[in-house]
Amino acid sequence: MSHHLSGPNLRSPEGDARLDLTDLFAFAAPEPGRTVLIMNVNPVAPSGGQAFHPQAVYRIDIDTDGDRRADLAYSFTFSEPRDGAQTMTVRRAAGEGARGLEAVGDVLVADAPVSFTGTPAVVEAGAHRVSAGLRSDPFFADLDGIVKDFQWTGVDWGADKNVFGIVLEAPDAQFGPAPEIGVWARVSVRKDGHLVSVDRGAHPSLTAYFNEEDVKEAYNAGDPVDDWENYREPWTAKLQHFGGYTTDAAEAQLRIVLPDILRYDRARPAGYPNGRTLSDDVTSARLTMLTDGKVPGDHIGPHTDLLPAFPYLGHPH
Repeated sequence: MSHHLSGPNLRSPEGDARLDLTDLFAFAAPEPGRTVLIMNVNPVAPSGGQAFHPQAVYRIDIDTDGDRRADLAYSFTFSEPRDGAQTMTVRRAAGEGARGLEAVGDVLVADAPVSFTGTPAVVEAGAHRVSAGLRSDPFFADLDGIVKDFQWTGVDWGADKNVFGIVLEAPDAQFGPAPEIGVWARVSVRKDGHLVSVDRGAHPSLTAYFNEEDVKEAYNAGDPVDDWENYREPWTAKLQHFGGYTTDAAEAQLRIVLPDILRYDRARPAGYPNGRTLSDDVTSARLTMLTDGKVPGDHIGPHTDLLPAFPYLGHPH
């Protein structure tokens, strides 16, 4: 999987698919000078949840100065669903306001419709363009082949799957003055009156391969600034086991993905691990990393239902 089923025992966090972050993307919009950020949740939607969780905060964090801490945060919250309809509110916080879990900051969009049909609901909010709803899952991989010790089946697990997509586009300057930004996504939910982080991530296919079951909840609750200290040693051991790496070579590979922040230098074309486009073959990239090139890929290509314009994610199946 990419980041699908990121809770313990290959289940969704809290056993709730609505809280399950599946993928994060960062790439240039077709219109020059604009950046697109996408976070997808709810794998195999809508079977695991008919709407976004109304007690959750879905969040995209942005590090603009390289200190591994959020300097900007876009928070997306959703109303209680009624009669198959739901609305979304979007807030933008900067500075200290970007470093908590609560949805704070300037309200960019209030009570915008969410789309659960094939027609996306697109909202223009000043310089920002936003959409949320049911979309085709762009993740592609031969998961059965991976489970069968790399005996490839030629079947794309994601070919007929949907997710809930949250798509944000804005001028580059809205995401920080420097060309390079760091991005990660987080899902928090209110429990006993307190907001708790139950999922977070940026790079694809990390927790499934690297984290033992008993640390997944702590990882999902953690912050990227602590990742190198907390996960360097156990993840080095994983690479030594899977790929036969030396310690130095393993740590060199881990510096690409730890801390778990997707770096995107907007002065260069997007392509994983410099950001991530919807057609990047991240499964092959991760298999190559894990095995030190012994397993170079799964021979599955990107989906053909991607849209050339906003919101970019294909129509749901």
